[in-house]
Amino acid sequence: MTGDEMDILFSGTVLSTPPPVPPSMGGARRRTGRFRRLALGTWVLAGLWILFGLSSSWALQVTDDAGQSIELRQPAQRVIPLYGAFAEMLYAVGAGSRVAARTQADRIPAEIESLPSVGTHMRPNVELIIGLKPDLVVQSGSRREATPELDRLREAGIPVAVFSPSSIEDVFSTMLRLGTLTGHGESAEKVVVQLRGRLERIRSRVGAVERPLSVFYEIRAEPLTTAGAGSIVQRIIEAAGARNAIPNERGIVQYNFEALLLADPDVYVLQKGPMNRNPLEPGKRPHFERLRSVREGRVVFVDELMFSRPGPRSVDAVEELARAIYPELFR
Repeated sequence: MTGDEMDILFSGTVLSTPPPVPPSMGGARRRTGRFRRLALGTWVLAGLWILFGLSSSWALQVTDDAGQSIELRQPAQRVIPLYGAFAEMLYAVGAGSRVAARTQADRIPAEIESLPSVGTHMRPNVELIIGLKPDLVVQSGSRREATPELDRLREAGIPVAVFSPSSIEDVFSTMLRLGTLTGHGESAEKVVVQLRGRLERIRSRVGAVERPLSVFYEIRAEPLTTAGAGSIVQRIIEAAGARNAIPNERGIVQYNFEALLLADPDVYVLQKGPMNRNPLEPGKRPHFERLRSVREGRVVFVDELMFSRPGPRSVDAVEELARAIYPELFR
């Protein structure tokens, strides 16, 4: 395309065949055409740089649950999750190879145990973290005790994202944002779609239950502690088609046996794990045979980390609980 043709194209004007150019003007016309092409090319390149260069100076951006804008120039390559739930999410969305370290208690998935430990989720070792050169650290909003350590990481120039998932939908939102920050946005979307589909299949079975069963969830036997409405356990119970026997707004509630007798739940669920290591079967505890759920054998043992940790396995927990309390719907 000649310089004149380019002028026509960009001006939006279509001209008929131009009149003949006198020989004496040919050189000037050619010089003018070259000048116009050079100027046009310069302006086009400048425009493209402004359009794409400036707008992509931060290639990835999400807003975390603390209201911070987390901005990265490229997908995070070395991520340190300071809460096991986030490690599970990262592996679930396909970003497990980006996880650079773990906290002492992290055991899931199994391959994470080979990674270096950076202390506890409450007291992460800042020097160790900085030495591992992460380009993203992820912490839970419930770990307020670790705030000074997070501030020191930010002062060192390390982006710190804070998430506070307390429902299954919150889990999905966190997974999608972690997918974005690690360059696994597409795979995160696919995983979330699959998890939502599994929940919908459970809902289609338990949705016709006329009287949802009441569930007491034991977090700890001594002192007797249960999960209230502010916990992920509450969301799991609801998604499984049941209701929490203890309508307390807090996440963790200390309870007494007399109040439990008054509630008299249909199902007694007790977790086994770090907070409730070797719970005695309710039927072998003094006076627990007075509970209808114990007398009728509706006692369910579950894995603490699956049920109390908000992560992709929360959907596994819903499926497991629904099958345990409504076995007739899954035959």
